[in-house]
Amino acid sequence: MIDPTLFVRDNTEIKTPPLVPEIALHLATEVTPIWQATEESLSRGPVPPPFWAFAWAGGQALARYILDHPETVAGREVLDIGSGSGIVAIAAAKAGAARVVASEIDPFAAAAIALNAPLNGVTIRVETRDLLDRAAAGWGAALAGDICYEEPMSSRAIALLRRIAARGRLALLGDPGRAYLPRAGLVELARYAVPTSRELEDREAREGVVWQVLPSEEG
Repeated sequence: MIDPTLFVRDNTEIKTPPLVPEIALHLATEVTPIWQATEESLSRGPVPPPFWAFAWAGGQALARYILDHPETVAGREVLDIGSGSGIVAIAAAKAGAARVVASEIDPFAAAAIALNAPLNGVTIRVETRDLLDRAAAGWGAALAGDICYEEPMSSRAIALLRRIAARGRLALLGDPGRAYLPRAGLVELARYAVPTSRELEDREAREGVVWQVLPSEEG
């Protein structure tokens, strides 16, 4: 049985993302070694792809926006959907959220978040149950960074964001133009040039856009 916490510690270094240098994370220094380590670990148990080991452009953009506009989350109960490294959840906690829950079903990502939160002097509760099809009550704000890269994850997460928005709460999405980004029901709030690696993306920078998600596609 693989220990997720040890796996994260052994295969990452503590680094700061280029757009959000205020936040420190356990990140992979190169793509190939951690993907190879993940594949080698499959013989000892199922290991999901290590998406948590990278600060993706959409998450960086949303984290930057939250730190620059703390009033969006200050004093609120915040849900971070598909939290990954926890970069958006950490930004929300730093910006003064009353409570932050990072929703993440990958146990390795959950371990990464549990390591990354104290690095930044914040407290985050990690929820490993799948919350995407659950009720939207109770949240003052819902956030999602770079979750539109595959189906059905994207449609389920967007549906939850819309349900939360329908209750009069704030729902924000950070995205650099992924394939399953909705074509309607979004209001642009900000955009950032996010430095990226050609090992991860097809270019050296991506435009990370922060969207407010409306209750429906019609708005």
